Amino acid sequence: MVAVAKPASHMRLMRMDDLDAVAAVEQASYDFPWTRGIFADCIRAGHPCWVLCVDEEVAGYGILSAGAGEAHVLNICIADAYRGQGLGRHLLGRLLDVSRWSGAQRVFLEVRPSNPLAKALYESVGFREIGRRPRYYPAKDGREDAIVMELDPNTAMGHIGK
Repeated sequence: MVAVAKPASHMRLMRMDDLDAVAAVEQASYDFPWTRGIFADCIRAGHPCWVLCVDEEVAGYGILSAGAGEAHVLNICIADAYRGQGLGRHLLGRLLDVSRWSGAQRVFLEVRPSNPLAKALYESVGFREIGRRPRYYPAKDGREDAIVMELDPNTAMGHIGK
């Protein structure tokens, strides 16, 4: 049996020259994607924006907003070709590290009820549902609620596998 080498992956801050690749992953992943301009605005605003690269290809990204003792996961996505390999968990771990480094005592996010895999990932690291935002997301048949989740990032350290 021949051993197959696992692709090399690394994370780094998102750059403006990543935006075409990031927007392509976003477009392929969502019915109502963020625009390239929204990602550019996040970089310009100074939000912690990270890309996860596999063999120098953008395989995913995560964007956090942090301040006043709180953080908010604004967007996190792994390209379809790289899903199911633990990369989403790895990227989420980086965002939680950044939230701790910024002094956040609580991290929030919203997730669609129609995205049970993402919800399960968030629950597996300690996020818990704290409410709903009615009609928050656009959907093919109108609007979809958002599940609001919260985490103390200092309790998540043992839950994230690197």
